[in-house]
Amino acid sequence: MAGIIVKEGESYESFMRRFRRICEKAGILRDVKRREFYEKPSEKKKRKLAEARRRAWRRRQQYNR
Repeated sequence: MAGIIVKEGESYESFMRRFRRICEKAGILRDVKRREFYEKPSEKKKRKLAEARRRAWRRRQQYNR
């Protein structure tokens, strides 16, 4: 869980900016959206395979540079 301490004299905007950045790095919002609806095991397997393909493709693209 992302925790944040408000610094003295810190504005609301900067506090929220820091909080959002921490949540984004932790992947909290992505997990919430993914768990919003039930995902069948077959769909979960397809998603995992697609993510693995995407990661492999990115690694190959980076290697070819």
